[in-house]
Amino acid sequence: MAVFGMVSAVSGFIKIRYLLDKAVIDNMVFRCHYRITTAILFVCCIILTANNLIGDPISCINDGSIPMHVINTFCWITYTFTIPGQQHRQIGTDVASHGLGNEYGQERKYHSYYQWVPFVLFFQGLMFYVPHWIWKNMEDGKMRMITDGLRGMVSIPEDYRKDRQNRIIKYLMDSLNSHAGYSFAYFFCEALNFVNVIVNIFLVDKFLGGAFMTYGTDVIKFSNMDQNERFDPMIEVFPRLTKCTFHKVGPSGSVQKHDTLCVLALNILNEKIYIFLWFWFIILSVITGISLVYSFMVVTMPTTRETIIKRSYRSGQSKEISSLVRRLDIGDFLLLHFVGQNVNTKSYSEMVQELCNLLGTSRTPSAPSTLEMHPIYPQVDSFGKETET
Repeated sequence: MAVFGMVSAVSGFIKIRYLLDKAVIDNMVFRCHYRITTAILFVCCIILTANNLIGDPISCINDGSIPMHVINTFCWITYTFTIPGQQHRQIGTDVASHGLGNEYGQERKYHSYYQWVPFVLFFQGLMFYVPHWIWKNMEDGKMRMITDGLRGMVSIPEDYRKDRQNRIIKYLMDSLNSHAGYSFAYFFCEALNFVNVIVNIFLVDKFLGGAFMTYGTDVIKFSNMDQNERFDPMIEVFPRLTKCTFHKVGPSGSVQKHDTLCVLALNILNEKIYIFLWFWFIILSVITGISLVYSFMVVTMPTTRETIIKRSYRSGQSKEISSLVRRLDIGDFLLLHFVGQNVNTKSYSEMVQELCNLLGTSRTPSAPSTLEMHPIYPQVDSFGKETET
C-alpha cells in the first residue's frame, strides 16, 4: 500500500488541472516532457526501490562458511560479473546459465549498474522537468495575469466579459512588438526539450555499457526468431544469474577465495523498464523534432501563423487576418495564440476581430481632396488677391 501511496503522489504531474487554476503556457509535446515523462521516470524509480514487490534484489549462494547476509551485501555494493563468451551455449549441458561457465582465458563483464538505477531514473526525471522550470520562471505568470477572469469560465456576465476582453486588447496594443524576449525564451526551452531527450538516450547507453542504442531493435528481432535458435538480448544486458567473488582471510592467514552465484531478481523489472523507455524516448524524440520543425515554420512563415489563427477564428476573412499577422511580430503572435488556448472560442474570436479592426485594416494615407483642403487655405480671387472667407 505504501507503493501505491507514493505513486499517487507522482500522479500530480499528469493530472488534468482546471484552466481556472493554471494557465496554459505551452503545447502538448512540451507537456509530454515535464508531465508524462517525468512521472514515468519517478514511478519507475519508486517501483525499483519497493523491494516488497520481488523480495530481496539480490540473493547469493555459497558453501555455507560465510553468512548469507554478508555475501548478499558485499555483492550488492561491489559488483557481479558474467562471461560474455559463454552467452550462447546450451544451458544445462555446456553452462549453468547464460554467461556462466568456464572462466579460464575468458573475458569478464562486470555489472554494477543495478545499485545506481533508481538514482539515475530520478536524475533523469529532474532533467525532463528542468526546461519547463526554466520557461515557467521566464514566463513569470504573464499569461495567468492576462487571462485572469476569463480563463476556465463557463458562465460569465456579458459586461464583465467585455471589460476583460477590452483590457487584454488594450494590453496587446500598448505592448505591441515588445514580446521578442518572451517568444525567444519559449522556443529556446522547446529546443532544450529536444536536446534533453537526445542527451538522455546517450546517457542511458553509456550507463548500460553501450547496449541501449540497439536494445529495442534487438528485442524486436528476438521476438521474430525461431524458438529453438533465439537468444534473449535482455538477459545479456540484464542478467538474472551472475557470479561474485568474495575473498576471506583463513585461520592460517592465507587468502581464501569464495565464488558465489547470485540471483538478480531486480533485473526482471529493469529489463522491462528499459525496453519501455527505449520505445518512449524514440517516440518522444521524433514528435519533439516534428514540433521543432513546426515551430520553425511558425517563426519564418507568416502563412503558417495565418493558418493557426484561422483554425480558431473561422469567421474571419483571409485578407484581414493576413493584414493582422503582418502587423504582429512573432512574440505578439505567440502571446495571442496562448490567449486563445486559455479563453473560450467566442471571446477569442471577438478579440481577434477587434485587433483586425485596429491593426489589420491599416491603409496607406491618401492625399486629401480639394474639398478637404478648402477650409484650410484662403481663397484667391480671379485677380490673384486674397479674400477673407
